[in-house]
Amino acid sequence: MAVKIRLTRMGDKKSPFYRVVVADSKSPRDGKYIDLLGTYNPLTNPAEIKIDAEKAKKWLKNGATPTETAKSILTKSGVFEDK
Repeated sequence: MAVKIRLTRMGDKKSPFYRVVVADSKSPRDGKYIDLLGTYNPLTNPAEIKIDAEKAKKWLKNGATPTETAKSILTKSGVFEDK
């Protein structure tokens, strides 16, 4: 089972709000997920990012691969460092 760290969309029409989740790569975007890592709100200035760093580091250590957007959010929050 390939596991990914990615965003799932919440919020109303034209006011997106995202959850950063760990999910099976074959599940749909807004479908079932394994673990909730945090939230991302792009509408505030600056964008509000709340990530549970311990959970995120545990999942990255166990082999979860982040998507490009999730990777940039994790980098901004200080969880993911490029090698």
